[in-house]
Amino acid sequence: MGLMLIRPNDMKAVYGDTYKYAACEPPYWAGVIASYARERDVSVEILDAEALDCSPEDVANRVMERKPSLVGVCVTGNNLSASTQKMNGAGLVCQAIKRKVGHIPIFIWGLHPSALPERTMEEENIDFLIKGEGLKEIVQLFEYVKNGTGNLEDIKGLYYRDNGKAVGNSQLNLEEIGNIPAPAWDLMPMERYLPHNWHLLGEDSRAARGKYAVLATSLGCPYNCSFCAIASQFGSRKVRFFDIDHIMEEIDVLVNQYHIKYLKILDECFVLNEKYVSEFCDRLIEKDYGLNIWGYARIDTVNKELLEKLRKAGIRWLAFGIESGSKKSMDGVSKGQYDNEKVKHVVEMVKNAGIYVLANFMFGLPDDDLEDMQATYGLCREINPEWINFYVTMAYPGSKTYAEYMKNGEILPDNWMAYAQYSYECTPKGSEHLSPAQVLEYRDWAFHAFFENNERYFGNIEQKFGRQAVVSIQESTKGRLRRKLLEDPRSRI
Repeated sequence: MGLMLIRPNDMKAVYGDTYKYAACEPPYWAGVIASYARERDVSVEILDAEALDCSPEDVANRVMERKPSLVGVCVTGNNLSASTQKMNGAGLVCQAIKRKVGHIPIFIWGLHPSALPERTMEEENIDFLIKGEGLKEIVQLFEYVKNGTGNLEDIKGLYYRDNGKAVGNSQLNLEEIGNIPAPAWDLMPMERYLPHNWHLLGEDSRAARGKYAVLATSLGCPYNCSFCAIASQFGSRKVRFFDIDHIMEEIDVLVNQYHIKYLKILDECFVLNEKYVSEFCDRLIEKDYGLNIWGYARIDTVNKELLEKLRKAGIRWLAFGIESGSKKSMDGVSKGQYDNEKVKHVVEMVKNAGIYVLANFMFGLPDDDLEDMQATYGLCREINPEWINFYVTMAYPGSKTYAEYMKNGEILPDNWMAYAQYSYECTPKGSEHLSPAQVLEYRDWAFHAFFENNERYFGNIEQKFGRQAVVSIQESTKGRLRRKLLEDPRSRI
């Protein structure tokens, strides 16, 4: 065969004991790459090791059996930006393949490799690295490997080894949005995919597996949050919107051929351009698919009329990066455009429209002290969202925060699993006032404090989703994560 694209499997390491409650999502970008290559007469196969629960050795055996001309390891999490935490799993897969079939060339692709191309080439057992979006470039690399056509130095964003030294062309190419195809769903084990547990509140979770998919309506993000690394993948903050006809055709396929009922819109910010979103909602309302959809919005991009239309279109959940209850801390990461009163007003407006709120918060922002983290937790309790994600602030490669820390010579973790929020090795940077252990300990305390003895929260859940939803949440949140950092008494000094 020609090209084999691999999504590594490291769910248990990345999510710790919470892995059984995490979503298993289709590898959207592997699917897009596959479609793009197939349209150009490249034979393609996708091996989703995560969905199929394959070990690195299983993957290597499959590669040996299939004998592809080129292997691509796609390093993305459930979002492009969740890439660094997947690097350990990607590295193990590359090592296993090289041990078994060392002559087959491997390239690696994803946000983390794009952010640290030279280091990735030095550390990983790979032959090539594709920086950026890379659709055209992956096909060019395949033609070079398969047929000897073209020159490596002419392929934009390609890194390779010349006499043992990593060299590369740092230029990036962004594909015209109209040339980016729908993913090759037929190459994925669609029967294996499952939504997040909170996405299924009030639903029969046993019937949801195999009825979940993801899609993008836009690529990129215009905002400048210092903790975010998304611009590393696209090389700019330009946002490109897919033609709505293209999106509707994609949804038609998912609904009619794959019987999808649950859908995630994986845009960095779905509710961004009001005119575009409104037109998209009109089309969804016209089709009346009966889908349960969720996507990302911002506190400053929604209004009452749009929210009502979103609900009619099937958007049941909106996720907001509220991040902090401290204006000082928000200003410090270039996200201080609104205050807590605005947050409370918008959350109430979203709920009144019949849409459920997923609220994301961060502890240990650079300017955080204990009072700031307490303010964040207090804001969360006050707005009482239907679901929460509590994160510790990380200096992800590709973010401005990472660049500043590296410039200042600060020490960051060498083990990429330390960047995984739920892992045993999780190691936040800490803030100006708090140690990494203090931040992590507060995050873990706050998470359990929210879900334990919270009558107001569970009363809201029972009213909206039923008693079984309360039982499900209590079961999924009662476990305690083990943390290496908190087991070491020296970390508390």
